[in-house]
Amino acid sequence: MLPLTNHTLEKLENLLKAAGYRVRYEKGNFKTGACLLQSSRMIVVNKFSNLESKIQSVMELIRQLEVDPKLLDEKHLAFLHQIKQTELQL
Repeated sequence: MLPLTNHTLEKLENLLKAAGYRVRYEKGNFKTGACLLQSSRMIVVNKFSNLESKIQSVMELIRQLEVDPKLLDEKHLAFLHQIKQTELQL
């Protein structure tokens, strides 16, 4: 399981940026802590969520995304594999 730190959130953001997604922090009525805007490759994270919720929400979205491995370097690929293999333990 990944540590719930700001560094982990930054690593998740960097992975998404490398995959061609933009990450924004906005206020909103989210049922979850983050959402993917259709066809715009933008992920919006609820800025009022706590750190744990932000990380879990972004990780869940990453698990659902079809990321082209050609866009990622070895480090990002390893991190993506780690995320997809890890189930959240609450």
